[in-house]
Amino acid sequence: MRKILLSSIIIIIGITFLSRLSYLQIFSFSPDQVLEDPSIKRVYSYPERGYIYDRNGKLLVGNDPAYDVMVIPREVKPLDTLEFCTLLGIDKEKFIEKLRKAKVYSPRLPSVLVPQLSKADYARLQEKMRKYKGFYIQKRSLRYYDTKSAANVLGYISEVNEGDLAKNKYYVQGELKGRTGVERYYEDLLRGRKGVKYIQKDRFNRDIGPYKNGALDTLPEPGKQISITLDKTLQEYGERLMVGKRGGIVAIEPKTGEILTMISGPTYDPSLLVGRQRSKNYTALYNDTIANPTWDRSIHAQQPPGSPFKTLNALVALQEGVIDENTTIRCYNGFYVGKTKRGCHCGGGLRKLNDGIYKSCNAYFAGAFRKIFEKFDTTDEGMDVWEKHIKSFGLGDYLGYDLPFGQKGRIPSKEYYDKWYGDNRWSSSFIISNSIGQGEILATPVQLANMTAAIANRGYYYTPHVLKKVEGKDITNPKYTEPKHTTIDPKYFDPVIEGMANVYTKGTARWLQIPGIDVAGKTGTAENFTRINGVRTQLTDHSVFVAFAPVNDPKIAIAVYIENGYFGSRYAGHIASLMIEKYLKGEITRTDLEKRMLEKTLEEEYAKPYSGKEFKINERAW
Repeated sequence: MRKILLSSIIIIIGITFLSRLSYLQIFSFSPDQVLEDPSIKRVYSYPERGYIYDRNGKLLVGNDPAYDVMVIPREVKPLDTLEFCTLLGIDKEKFIEKLRKAKVYSPRLPSVLVPQLSKADYARLQEKMRKYKGFYIQKRSLRYYDTKSAANVLGYISEVNEGDLAKNKYYVQGELKGRTGVERYYEDLLRGRKGVKYIQKDRFNRDIGPYKNGALDTLPEPGKQISITLDKTLQEYGERLMVGKRGGIVAIEPKTGEILTMISGPTYDPSLLVGRQRSKNYTALYNDTIANPTWDRSIHAQQPPGSPFKTLNALVALQEGVIDENTTIRCYNGFYVGKTKRGCHCGGGLRKLNDGIYKSCNAYFAGAFRKIFEKFDTTDEGMDVWEKHIKSFGLGDYLGYDLPFGQKGRIPSKEYYDKWYGDNRWSSSFIISNSIGQGEILATPVQLANMTAAIANRGYYYTPHVLKKVEGKDITNPKYTEPKHTTIDPKYFDPVIEGMANVYTKGTARWLQIPGIDVAGKTGTAENFTRINGVRTQLTDHSVFVAFAPVNDPKIAIAVYIENGYFGSRYAGHIASLMIEKYLKGEITRTDLEKRMLEKTLEEEYAKPYSGKEFKINERAW
C-alpha cells in the first residue's frame, strides 16, 4: 500500500511539473522573456511612417530614408576614438557622453549614437563600420514635407525621452514619435508597428543564427496613410497673406465641421524640424519670444472677439423674447452707463436689429443686453440664462477638436463676477462691455470660426476636426459626425443673417464685396488694453472679421484675427474676402487688393514699444 501511495505521489508531482513547464513554454511564453536572456539579441526593423495628404489627395508629408549609427555598449572594443569621431562628424566629448548614456540605458541593448545620417554620410561610413565592433548602422525614415506651410497643424516628430519610455513600453531608446499637431494626435495610426528579429549568440558573443528558427520574428507593419481636411492650396495662400502680420485664420466647412485651413502667423517651414539640425533650429524658433512662431495663435490666442460677438447677443435677445427685428433702440452716438458715456461710430439715431448689425451700433446691443437681464427677477438668474445660450455655440470651453492643446477662451459666469464685486453687488451695467464682445469675454480664432459655422447652419455645428480619411476610408467617429445644437431656435437666425449679409452690401464691409459671391459677415475692432507701470494703457486695436459664404448655401465659414491690425475691415476683412474668393472660385479677380495684402506688413507696428510683447489683458476693461 505504501509503495502504491509513494508511486502515485511521484507520478502526480511529475505530471504537475511537466504540465507547468509545458504551459510556461507553449501557452504563457512571451517574447518579452527573451529580453532576460543575454544570449539573445533583438534587431528591430522600422516601418515607414504613414503619409499625410490634404482633402484633395495632394501630398503634404512623406518620408525620406535616413540612417542612425547604433551602439551596443558591452560589445564595444577598443578603438581609435578620434578617427571614429571624425568619421561621424562629432567631437570626442559628445561621443563619450553619448556612450555613457547608452550604458546607463542598457549595456546589452542598442542605443542611438548619431541619429539621422544623410545618404552621403551613410555611403561614406557603411564600408568602414566593420572596423568598429559594437557599432552598426540602422535604416529608418525621416519626414519629407511637400509644403512649407501648415507646420502648426502637421506638427513634428522627435526622439523619445525618458518620460516617453516610462509611459509606453512600445518605444525603445532612439525611436521617434509625434510631438505636436497631427503627428502627435494620430501617432498610433501613423507610426505603424516595428518588426523584430531575435538572434542567438554563442558563448563568445558571436551571432549564430535566428533564435527558434525565426518563430518569434515579426515583420514591420507600415503606418496608415491618412487624409486631413486642410486644403493645401488655401493653407499656403493664407500663410502668404499673413507674412509680416501676427494672428490667426481658421476656415471651416459648416456642413461637416472639417477645418479647411488653420493658420498661425508668424509660422515656420516644417522641414526645419527634420534631420540633425532639428534641435538647433527648434531652440532658435522657441527662443524667438517676440514673434513666437511656435505658438499656435489659431488655437491659443485668447482675445476679446469684439463686434462679431454682437450677433450672439442679438440671437439671445430674440430667443428670450426681449426684442424682435422691429424693436428700436436710440443711439446717442453712444450709450450711457450711469453718467458715463460709451462711444459709438454708427452715426446715432433710432436703430432696429438690421441696421444695428450692419452699422455695428454699440448702443443697440448694449440696450438689448440690458433687456435680457431685465427680464429676470435677479441678475444671477439672467446671467445663468445668458451664459448657457452663449456657451451652446462652443465658446468658453474646449471644442474637442482633434489637435493637442489649445485654450478654452472665457465666457464669464455669475461666480466669476461674484469674486470681483461680491454676491448680489453687481448688475448688467457693471458688465455692459460684454454686449459688444469686450470686457471679460475671450475667444480663440477656431472658436470664432466655429461660432460663425453655427450661425451659417442656423443653429448647429459639428465639432471642428482635421482627420478626413484613414487608408482612403471616411471617418465615422460620432464625435465629429453628429451635430451639436445651440439653444437658439432656427427661426431667429434669419434676421441676424440678413443683417450680416447687409454688412457686406451696405455696412461696415461694403467695400470688400466679392464679384458673384454673396457673403454674410461681421467686422470687429477689439480694443487692446494692458497695464504698463500700473497705468491702464490702450494699445493699437486688433482687427477681427468673421464671415460665411455663399449666404444661402454656406461652403466656408472663416474667422480672421490680426494683432494690432486696426479696425476690422482694414486687414482681417480684406484677408477674409481674399480667402473666400480663393476657395470658392479658385482664383482671385481683385488682383490689386491681393497685391496690397501680400506686400503690406505690420512690422512697424510690432516694433513699437510693448506692441510686440504679450501682456495680461485688463480683465475689468470698461
